[in-house]
Amino acid sequence: MGKYFGTDGFRGEANVNLTFEHAVKIGRYLGWYYGKRTGNKARVVIGKDTRRSSYMFEYALVSGLTASGADAYIMHVTTTPSVSYITRTDRFDCGIMISASHNPYYDNGIKLINGNGEKMDEETIAKIEEYLDGKTEELPYAVREEIGKTVDYVSGRNRYIGYLISLSRFSFAGMNVGLDAANGSAWTIAKAVFDALGAKTYVINAEPDGFNINTNCGSTHMEGLQRFVLENHLDVGFAFDGDADRCLAVDECGNLITGDHIMYLYAKYMKERGKLVNNTVVTTVMSNFGLYKAFDKAGIAYEKTRVGDKYVYENMVKNGHRIGGEQSGHIIFTKYATTGDGILTSLKVMEVMLAKEKRLSELAAPCVFYPQVLKNIKVKSKEAARDDEDVLKAVQDVAAKLGDNGRILVRESGTEPLIRVMVEAGSDEICEKYVDEVIEVIRKKGHEA
Repeated sequence: MGKYFGTDGFRGEANVNLTFEHAVKIGRYLGWYYGKRTGNKARVVIGKDTRRSSYMFEYALVSGLTASGADAYIMHVTTTPSVSYITRTDRFDCGIMISASHNPYYDNGIKLINGNGEKMDEETIAKIEEYLDGKTEELPYAVREEIGKTVDYVSGRNRYIGYLISLSRFSFAGMNVGLDAANGSAWTIAKAVFDALGAKTYVINAEPDGFNINTNCGSTHMEGLQRFVLENHLDVGFAFDGDADRCLAVDECGNLITGDHIMYLYAKYMKERGKLVNNTVVTTVMSNFGLYKAFDKAGIAYEKTRVGDKYVYENMVKNGHRIGGEQSGHIIFTKYATTGDGILTSLKVMEVMLAKEKRLSELAAPCVFYPQVLKNIKVKSKEAARDDEDVLKAVQDVAAKLGDNGRILVRESGTEPLIRVMVEAGSDEICEKYVDEVIEVIRKKGHEA
């Protein structure tokens, strides 16, 4: 990770540590860089989520791009995976998504996507950061006919919707489906897809006002959708995050279906059809013990990466695997997409339900998960807290107490000043006890912000 860009872009509070000026300079550099590299006027596509500040950052990026001679194509409010898809299929030099994903409305982020629809490479990110820090020469402005133009590109978003619809093997007629749009990017797109496929669609949290994105809704707050599915006797519910690259589900009984459940049920479905290339699923270290036990029973192999869909995707591409993801709902299907795609994930869950003519509760039942407690603590310095000898000893002590009956994982957030402490064990009480022990040591050593 760089100074500004983490595992999922440059993220921070709008106009505090991610400012209008940052966005202008990022646009300036990308417009100049791709123009120079290709010898032609650069073409860059931009999407945004529903945060109030997303409009400010959109205009800032467009100003920077066009001032450097690039043409900026605006998809307006759309999802991260749609920007990835259009960047790749319409052969843009790069794509930009303005979103802080699941973070609260006052945060925002700038995600950069290369011409293949993948997250931007570290070498290019490093060059952008040098420019942000004033370590490179000032860039020339475009003049006269070289100044870039702005193009309304809502048609790209519509083509992405058409692409999703084309992927379904089944009609959803007769299915009652709940969608939680998190007052974010999926607020019109998800319903359009499910309606087109024939589902009776019930949508909640689809009235964005610039401030309510992710507020007590979406994939980070599943309680509302769980109640909604039960109260309306729905067959299934799907919840997305602010930029719709995540999806979690709710079965017909109101039970939470995590990313681990989704990876299990779809990988098993692939294996049964002879489609699970390498017989392997890529997970992160945050996946539950229960997932691996279910994989073992099904005869499915797995690999583990660092936390972050970026690392999952890198492993998948390197080794030719077809499915991978995170417990949080970032699921990647490399046959269809180069990034996590929440709406695509929901379609794939529907496919399994319809192909096997089974309810979601039955499909997910073989995954019997260990109780898991994850708590975050905001810290002054992630590195100092992580490397503190007393904190390390506390973690080692907990690991020794758990033995083979659980595990502890302590890691840094890739996008926020947080240390995450997670324990899996035989009961919630044990998990709570050991998580709190480690967090208390972090507090006593003065690391808490």
